[in-house]
Amino acid sequence: MCIRDDATAERFEDVTSLLRPRREDAPACWCLTYRLTSSENSALRGQDRPARLKQLCARDVAPGLLAYLDGEPVGWCALGPRTEMGRLQRSRTIPVVEELSVWSVVCFVVRAGFRRQGVARALLDGAVSYASECGAQVLETYPVDPDGARVSGSLAYVGTMSMFERANFRRVVQTSARSGGLPRWLVRRDLAPPPGQWTRQEPGEDSTTSG
Repeated sequence: MCIRDDATAERFEDVTSLLRPRREDAPACWCLTYRLTSSENSALRGQDRPARLKQLCARDVAPGLLAYLDGEPVGWCALGPRTEMGRLQRSRTIPVVEELSVWSVVCFVVRAGFRRQGVARALLDGAVSYASECGAQVLETYPVDPDGARVSGSLAYVGTMSMFERANFRRVVQTSARSGGLPRWLVRRDLAPPPGQWTRQEPGEDSTTSG
C-alpha cells in the first residue's frame, strides 16, 4: 500500500533520499527550478539548494508530498500555488490561463525499482486532495503527450497525459513547451473542498473574516 504524507521539515531526510544526486558534488535541481526566477535559480548552488528546500518544508504549507511503501520513501511530488512558482509566472512557453486560486504540480520522482507500480498516480491523487484542503480552486499541471511513444525515465518527471486524463484532468491548451521533443499540455482539474471542510490558508493570505 502506498501512503501519502506532506513533506515537512521532520521528513526532510526522506525528501533528501529521493532528490539528492548520486555524487555529492553533482549539480541537482532539488525541485526548485520552477519555484525560483531564472536569476535566483542560477545564483543558488551547491548545498544552498537543499537548504532552501528544507526552509520550504518548514512552512505550514508543504512544497510537496511523499509516498511510502512499507515505511520506505518511494516517491515525491512537487506542488504549490502557481503564484509562488517564479519561473512559471514568467514563462513564455506555458501560459497563465486565468486568475483563479491555481495550484501547480511540477514534478514527480519515483525511486528506481518502484516505477510502474502506481506510485505516481497515488501522489497525484494526494496532490488533488492536498490542494483542495489548502483552498485551491484549480489544480493544473503540464504533462507530455507521447501519443503512444515511450517516454525516457529522465523526462518522465512532468508526467504523461494518460495518467492525468485517467484522474479527470481536462486538456486546456497545448503549450509551446516541449520535453524530449514531445509537446507539453496545460491540463486542469477543478477542485471543490467537501462541505464544512477546514481549508488551510495559502502563505500571506489574510486570516481575518468579516461578520
